[in-house]
Amino acid sequence: MLPQVWRAGHWFQRSGIQNPEGGVARYYRVDLERNHAVSTEITGYAASTFIVLNMPESARSAARFLTAAWNAAAGAMPFEIDPPQFTYFFDCGIVVRGLIAVWRRTGSDDLLNCARAIGDSMARDFLAADGSFHPVLTLPGKCPVERDPARWSRSPGCYQLKAGMAWWDLFAATGDIGYVRLYERIRKQAFATAGDFLPGHADPRKVVDRLHAYLYFLEGLLPTPCAELVEGIARVAGLVRKLAPEFERSDVYAQLLRVRLFADAVRIARLDRTAAQWEAGRLLEFAAVSDDPRVDGGFYFGRTAGRWEPYINPVSTAFALQALALWSGGIPEDRSQLI
Repeated sequence: MLPQVWRAGHWFQRSGIQNPEGGVARYYRVDLERNHAVSTEITGYAASTFIVLNMPESARSAARFLTAAWNAAAGAMPFEIDPPQFTYFFDCGIVVRGLIAVWRRTGSDDLLNCARAIGDSMARDFLAADGSFHPVLTLPGKCPVERDPARWSRSPGCYQLKAGMAWWDLFAATGDIGYVRLYERIRKQAFATAGDFLPGHADPRKVVDRLHAYLYFLEGLLPTPCAELVEGIARVAGLVRKLAPEFERSDVYAQLLRVRLFADAVRIARLDRTAAQWEAGRLLEFAAVSDDPRVDGGFYFGRTAGRWEPYINPVSTAFALQALALWSGGIPEDRSQLI
Protein backbone atom coordinates (compact mmCIF):
# COMPACT_ATOMS: atom_id res chain seq x y z
CA MET A 1 0.00 0.00 0.00
CA LEU A 2 1.24 3.48 -0.82
CA PRO A 3 2.31 5.44 2.28
CA GLN A 4 -0.06 8.28 1.30
CA VAL A 5 -3.00 5.89 1.68
CA TRP A 6 -1.89 4.82 5.16
CA ARG A 7 -1.34 8.45 6.20
CA ALA A 8 -4.74 9.50 4.85
CA GLY A 9 -6.38 6.89 7.05
CA HIS A 10 -4.51 8.23 10.05
CA TRP A 11 -5.61 11.76 9.14
CA PHE A 12 -9.24 10.70 9.52
CA GLN A 13 -8.44 9.35 12.98
CA ARG A 14 -6.13 12.06 14.34
CA SER A 15 -7.08 15.33 12.66
CA GLY A 16 -10.24 16.12 14.60
CA ILE A 17 -12.24 16.32 11.37
CA GLN A 18 -14.75 14.02 13.11
CA ASN A 19 -16.18 15.60 16.23
CA PRO A 20 -16.97 13.68 19.47
CA GLU A 21 -20.63 13.34 18.45
CA GLY A 22 -19.61 11.59 15.24
CA GLY A 23 -20.29 14.39 12.77
CA VAL A 24 -17.63 15.25 10.18
CA ALA A 25 -16.72 18.80 9.16
CA ARG A 26 -16.91 19.89 5.54
CA TYR A 27 -13.19 20.78 5.51
CA TYR A 28 -10.28 22.04 7.56
CA ARG A 29 -9.24 25.61 6.77
CA VAL A 30 -5.45 25.66 6.94
CA ASP A 31 -4.99 29.42 6.99
CA LEU A 32 -7.62 29.96 9.70
CA GLU A 33 -6.67 26.80 11.65
CA ARG A 34 -10.24 25.66 12.15
CA ASN A 35 -12.80 23.19 10.85
CA HIS A 36 -15.82 24.35 8.92
CA ALA A 37 -19.32 23.36 10.05
CA VAL A 38 -20.36 19.70 10.22
CA SER A 39 -22.37 18.45 7.25
CA THR A 40 -24.60 15.38 7.05
CA GLU A 41 -23.43 14.73 3.49
CA ILE A 42 -19.77 14.74 4.50
CA THR A 43 -20.57 12.54 7.50
CA GLY A 44 -22.28 10.11 5.12
CA TYR A 45 -19.18 9.96 2.94
CA ALA A 46 -17.04 9.50 6.06
CA ALA A 47 -19.21 6.62 7.29
CA SER A 48 -18.55 4.78 4.01
CA THR A 49 -14.86 5.66 4.23
CA PHE A 50 -14.51 4.34 7.77
CA ILE A 51 -15.91 1.00 6.61
CA VAL A 52 -13.40 0.86 3.76
CA LEU A 53 -10.64 1.72 6.26
CA ASN A 54 -11.87 -0.94 8.72
CA MET A 55 -12.54 1.65 11.42
CA PRO A 56 -15.85 0.27 12.77
CA GLU A 57 -16.08 2.47 15.86
CA SER A 58 -15.64 5.66 13.84
CA ALA A 59 -18.20 4.32 11.34
CA ARG A 60 -20.72 3.59 14.09
CA SER A 61 -20.18 7.03 15.57
CA ALA A 62 -20.85 8.67 12.20
CA ALA A 63 -23.95 6.52 11.72
CA ARG A 64 -25.29 7.44 15.16
CA PHE A 65 -24.84 11.11 14.30
CA LEU A 66 -26.80 10.65 11.08
CA THR A 67 -29.67 8.74 12.67
CA ALA A 68 -29.91 11.45 15.33
CA ALA A 69 -29.89 14.14 12.62
CA TRP A 70 -32.80 12.52 10.80
CA ASN A 71 -36.03 14.28 11.79
CA ALA A 72 -38.49 11.41 11.67
CA ALA A 73 -41.49 13.59 12.54
CA ALA A 74 -40.78 15.97 9.67
CA GLY A 75 -39.34 13.28 7.41
CA ALA A 76 -36.27 15.36 6.60
CA MET A 77 -32.48 15.07 6.66
CA PRO A 78 -31.02 18.57 7.06
CA PHE A 79 -27.87 19.66 5.23
CA GLU A 80 -26.46 21.17 8.43
CA ILE A 81 -27.81 20.76 11.93
CA ASP A 82 -27.40 24.26 13.31
CA PRO A 83 -29.56 25.66 11.86
CA PRO A 84 -31.48 23.06 9.81
CA GLN A 85 -32.48 25.36 6.95
CA PHE A 86 -32.16 23.17 3.86
CA THR A 87 -32.26 19.58 2.69
CA TYR A 88 -30.47 18.47 -0.49
CA PHE A 89 -31.49 15.58 -2.73
CA PHE A 90 -27.88 14.70 -3.46
CA ASP A 91 -26.82 14.81 0.18
CA CYS A 92 -29.66 12.53 1.20
CA GLY A 93 -28.44 9.92 -1.28
CA ILE A 94 -24.93 10.04 0.15
CA VAL A 95 -26.28 9.70 3.69
CA VAL A 96 -28.34 6.66 2.67
CA ARG A 97 -25.28 5.00 1.14
CA GLY A 98 -23.21 5.73 4.26
CA LEU A 99 -25.84 4.23 6.55
CA ILE A 100 -26.14 1.14 4.37
CA ALA A 101 -22.36 0.71 4.33
CA VAL A 102 -22.34 0.64 8.14
CA TRP A 103 -25.43 -1.57 8.22
CA ARG A 104 -23.67 -4.17 6.06
CA ARG A 105 -20.94 -4.37 8.70
CA THR A 106 -23.11 -4.19 11.84
CA GLY A 107 -26.47 -5.60 10.80
CA SER A 108 -28.23 -2.91 12.83
CA ASP A 109 -31.86 -2.68 11.76
CA ASP A 110 -32.04 0.91 13.01
CA LEU A 111 -29.57 1.99 10.35
CA LEU A 112 -31.38 0.24 7.52
CA ASN A 113 -34.74 1.58 8.68
CA CYS A 114 -33.35 5.12 8.77
CA ALA A 115 -31.76 4.70 5.34
CA ARG A 116 -35.05 3.48 3.94
CA ALA A 117 -36.97 6.40 5.43
CA ILE A 118 -34.52 8.88 3.88
CA GLY A 119 -34.64 7.09 0.51
CA ASP A 120 -38.43 7.24 0.56
CA SER A 121 -38.32 10.95 1.37
CA MET A 122 -36.06 11.51 -1.65
CA ALA A 123 -38.68 9.93 -3.91
CA ARG A 124 -41.60 11.70 -2.29
CA ASP A 125 -40.53 15.18 -1.20
CA PHE A 126 -38.11 16.16 -3.97
CA LEU A 127 -40.28 15.05 -6.90
CA ALA A 128 -41.14 17.98 -9.20
CA ALA A 129 -44.19 18.34 -11.40
CA ASP A 130 -42.13 17.66 -14.53
CA GLY A 131 -40.85 14.36 -13.11
CA SER A 132 -37.37 15.65 -12.25
CA PHE A 133 -36.07 15.90 -8.69
CA HIS A 134 -35.62 19.28 -7.01
CA PRO A 135 -32.02 19.74 -5.87
CA VAL A 136 -32.79 21.73 -2.71
CA LEU A 137 -35.78 22.19 -0.40
CA THR A 138 -36.19 24.66 2.43
CA LEU A 139 -36.95 23.45 5.93
CA PRO A 140 -39.29 23.00 7.63
CA GLY A 141 -41.74 23.65 4.79
CA LYS A 142 -39.99 21.54 2.12
CA CYS A 143 -40.49 24.22 -0.51
CA PRO A 144 -38.17 23.96 -3.55
CA VAL A 145 -35.43 26.56 -3.75
CA GLU A 146 -35.47 28.52 -7.01
CA ARG A 147 -33.37 26.78 -9.61
CA ASP A 148 -30.30 28.48 -11.04
CA PRO A 149 -29.25 27.20 -14.50
CA ALA A 150 -25.78 28.75 -14.03
CA ARG A 151 -25.10 26.57 -10.95
CA TRP A 152 -25.15 22.85 -11.49
CA SER A 153 -25.86 22.15 -7.81
CA ARG A 154 -29.01 24.27 -7.99
CA SER A 155 -30.42 22.50 -11.03
CA PRO A 156 -31.48 18.91 -11.72
CA GLY A 157 -28.92 17.10 -13.82
CA CYS A 158 -26.92 14.02 -14.62
CA TYR A 159 -24.85 14.35 -11.44
CA GLN A 160 -27.92 13.34 -9.41
CA LEU A 161 -27.41 9.75 -10.57
CA LYS A 162 -24.75 9.32 -7.87
CA ALA A 163 -27.45 10.02 -5.28
CA GLY A 164 -29.74 7.66 -7.18
CA MET A 165 -27.31 4.85 -6.35
CA ALA A 166 -28.88 5.01 -2.88
CA TRP A 167 -32.05 3.51 -4.34
CA TRP A 168 -30.06 0.73 -5.96
CA ASP A 169 -28.35 0.01 -2.64
CA LEU A 170 -31.73 -0.01 -0.89
CA PHE A 171 -32.98 -2.56 -3.42
CA ALA A 172 -29.93 -4.73 -2.73
CA ALA A 173 -30.56 -4.45 1.02
CA THR A 174 -34.34 -4.93 1.03
CA GLY A 175 -35.29 -6.67 -2.21
CA ASP A 176 -37.93 -3.99 -2.84
CA ILE A 177 -38.17 -3.72 -6.63
CA GLY A 178 -39.66 -0.24 -6.31
CA TYR A 179 -36.18 1.11 -5.61
CA VAL A 180 -34.90 -0.31 -8.90
CA ARG A 181 -37.65 1.57 -10.72
CA LEU A 182 -36.62 4.79 -8.99
CA TYR A 183 -32.99 4.25 -9.96
CA GLU A 184 -33.96 3.51 -13.56
CA ARG A 185 -36.09 6.64 -13.66
CA ILE A 186 -33.29 8.95 -12.56
CA ARG A 187 -30.84 7.09 -14.81
CA LYS A 188 -33.02 7.90 -17.81
CA GLN A 189 -33.16 11.56 -16.75
CA ALA A 190 -29.38 11.61 -16.33
CA PHE A 191 -28.83 10.45 -19.89
CA ALA A 192 -31.13 13.20 -21.12
CA THR A 193 -28.93 15.92 -19.59
CA ALA A 194 -25.43 14.39 -19.68
CA GLY A 195 -24.68 15.25 -23.29
CA ASP A 196 -24.84 19.00 -22.72
CA PHE A 197 -23.25 19.07 -19.27
CA LEU A 198 -19.66 19.56 -20.42
CA PRO A 199 -17.99 21.94 -20.71
CA GLY A 200 -21.08 23.92 -19.66
CA HIS A 201 -19.32 27.18 -18.77
CA ALA A 202 -16.83 29.66 -20.22
CA ASP A 203 -14.86 29.97 -16.97
CA PRO A 204 -12.20 27.20 -16.79
CA ARG A 205 -12.60 26.94 -13.01
CA LYS A 206 -16.32 26.35 -13.38
CA VAL A 207 -15.62 23.70 -16.01
CA VAL A 208 -13.39 21.81 -13.56
CA ASP A 209 -16.17 22.00 -10.98
CA ARG A 210 -18.50 20.52 -13.57
CA LEU A 211 -16.01 17.73 -14.25
CA HIS A 212 -16.41 16.74 -10.60
CA ALA A 213 -20.19 16.66 -11.04
CA TYR A 214 -20.06 14.80 -14.36
CA LEU A 215 -17.92 12.14 -12.72
CA TYR A 216 -20.77 11.64 -10.26
CA PHE A 217 -22.84 10.72 -13.32
CA LEU A 218 -20.23 8.20 -14.46
CA GLU A 219 -20.05 6.74 -10.94
CA GLY A 220 -23.83 6.49 -10.91
CA LEU A 221 -23.73 4.30 -14.01
CA LEU A 222 -21.72 1.59 -12.25
CA PRO A 223 -24.72 -0.41 -10.91
CA THR A 224 -25.67 -1.03 -14.56
CA PRO A 225 -22.41 -0.46 -16.51
CA CYS A 226 -22.73 0.63 -20.13
CA ALA A 227 -20.63 1.77 -23.07
CA GLU A 228 -21.24 5.43 -22.22
CA LEU A 229 -18.59 5.03 -19.54
CA VAL A 230 -15.95 4.77 -22.26
CA GLU A 231 -16.93 8.03 -23.93
CA GLY A 232 -17.37 9.78 -20.59
CA ILE A 233 -13.93 8.82 -19.33
CA ALA A 234 -12.36 10.14 -22.53
CA ARG A 235 -14.26 13.45 -22.32
CA VAL A 236 -13.22 14.07 -18.73
CA ALA A 237 -9.61 13.04 -19.28
CA GLY A 238 -9.18 15.45 -22.18
CA LEU A 239 -10.59 18.41 -20.27
CA VAL A 240 -8.62 17.57 -17.12
CA ARG A 241 -5.31 17.79 -18.96
CA LYS A 242 -6.31 20.91 -20.86
CA LEU A 243 -7.37 22.81 -17.73
CA ALA A 244 -4.74 21.55 -15.26
CA PRO A 245 -2.44 24.57 -15.66
CA GLU A 246 -5.26 26.86 -14.51
CA PHE A 247 -7.17 24.86 -11.90
CA GLU A 248 -7.04 21.31 -10.56
CA ARG A 249 -9.18 19.45 -8.02
CA SER A 250 -7.86 16.38 -6.26
CA ASP A 251 -11.31 14.82 -6.16
CA VAL A 252 -11.54 15.02 -9.96
CA TYR A 253 -8.27 13.10 -10.35
CA ALA A 254 -9.42 10.55 -7.77
CA GLN A 255 -12.89 10.13 -9.25
CA LEU A 256 -11.52 9.71 -12.76
CA LEU A 257 -8.98 7.11 -11.62
CA ARG A 258 -11.64 5.20 -9.67
CA VAL A 259 -14.05 5.15 -12.60
CA ARG A 260 -11.29 3.86 -14.87
CA LEU A 261 -10.51 1.04 -12.45
CA PHE A 262 -14.12 0.04 -11.82
CA ALA A 263 -14.96 0.20 -15.54
CA ASP A 264 -11.98 -2.03 -16.29
CA ALA A 265 -13.01 -4.48 -13.56
CA VAL A 266 -16.42 -5.00 -15.19
CA ARG A 267 -14.84 -5.15 -18.67
CA ILE A 268 -16.65 -2.10 -20.01
CA ALA A 269 -13.59 0.07 -20.65
CA ARG A 270 -10.08 -1.34 -20.94
CA LEU A 271 -7.74 0.45 -18.53
CA ASP A 272 -5.47 3.02 -20.14
CA ARG A 273 -2.50 2.49 -17.86
CA THR A 274 -0.50 5.43 -19.18
CA ALA A 275 -3.36 7.85 -18.51
CA ALA A 276 -4.10 6.26 -15.14
CA GLN A 277 -0.46 6.54 -14.12
CA TRP A 278 -0.47 10.25 -14.95
CA GLU A 279 -3.66 10.83 -12.96
CA ALA A 280 -2.34 8.88 -9.97
CA GLY A 281 0.88 10.90 -10.07
CA ARG A 282 -0.99 14.20 -10.11
CA LEU A 283 -3.25 13.01 -7.30
CA LEU A 284 -0.30 12.09 -5.09
CA GLU A 285 0.91 15.68 -5.29
CA PHE A 286 -2.15 16.79 -3.29
CA ALA A 287 -1.23 14.72 -0.21
CA ALA A 288 -0.36 17.14 2.60
CA VAL A 289 2.80 16.73 4.68
CA SER A 290 2.96 18.62 7.95
CA ASP A 291 3.90 18.41 11.62
CA ASP A 292 0.31 19.47 12.32
CA PRO A 293 -1.97 16.38 12.67
CA ARG A 294 -4.91 18.49 11.48
CA VAL A 295 -3.17 18.68 8.11
CA ASP A 296 -0.74 15.77 7.74
CA GLY A 297 -2.07 12.97 5.55
CA GLY A 298 -5.12 14.84 4.34
CA PHE A 299 -5.51 15.88 0.73
CA TYR A 300 -5.71 19.46 -0.45
CA PHE A 301 -8.93 20.25 -2.27
CA GLY A 302 -7.54 22.29 -5.13
CA ARG A 303 -4.63 24.02 -6.81
CA THR A 304 -4.94 27.24 -8.78
CA ALA A 305 -2.13 28.04 -11.22
CA GLY A 306 0.22 25.92 -9.12
CA ARG A 307 -0.81 27.39 -5.73
CA TRP A 308 -2.56 25.34 -3.07
CA GLU A 309 -5.98 26.43 -1.87
CA PRO A 310 -6.19 26.37 1.94
CA TYR A 311 -8.65 23.51 2.32
CA ILE A 312 -7.94 19.99 3.56
CA ASN A 313 -11.05 18.17 2.46
CA PRO A 314 -12.37 14.88 3.89
CA VAL A 315 -14.20 13.92 0.68
CA SER A 316 -11.14 14.63 -1.44
CA THR A 317 -9.11 12.57 1.02
CA ALA A 318 -11.62 9.70 0.98
CA PHE A 319 -11.78 9.55 -2.81
CA ALA A 320 -8.00 9.82 -3.06
CA LEU A 321 -7.18 7.07 -0.60
CA GLN A 322 -9.60 4.70 -2.28
CA ALA A 323 -8.36 5.51 -5.78
CA LEU A 324 -4.71 5.13 -4.79
CA ALA A 325 -5.33 1.94 -2.80
CA LEU A 326 -6.99 0.37 -5.84
CA TRP A 327 -4.32 1.67 -8.20
CA SER A 328 -1.50 0.30 -6.05
CA GLY A 329 -2.77 -3.24 -6.03
CA GLY A 330 -6.40 -3.51 -5.04
CA ILE A 331 -9.03 -4.85 -7.41
CA PRO A 332 -12.56 -3.43 -7.36
CA GLU A 333 -14.66 -6.44 -6.48
CA ASP A 334 -18.01 -4.82 -5.82
CA ARG A 335 -19.50 -1.56 -7.04
CA SER A 336 -21.03 -1.02 -3.59
CA GLN A 337 -17.49 -0.44 -2.26
CA LEU A 338 -17.34 2.89 -4.10
CA ILE A 339 -17.28 5.71 -1.55
